[in-house]
Amino acid sequence: MPNSMITLNYQKCRPDLCNSGYCTAIPACPLKLIEQEEKYGFPMTNSAVCKGCAKCVTACPFKAITLS
Repeated sequence: MPNSMITLNYQKCRPDLCNSGYCTAIPACPLKLIEQEEKYGFPMTNSAVCKGCAKCVTACPFKAITLS
């Protein structure tokens, strides 16, 4: 699915419960399109170059990431 768009639902996102405060989707993305500025902070996405692999979607235990 080329030209996909990553969407992060901040209502579902729980960085306080993820991997000691770090988003579990970050290491799952092979293109490193998800960043987190600080521990326990909300992650940010850059979907401009997303290839649609959906590894970030699978890695998020709270189902806060979707791909469209």
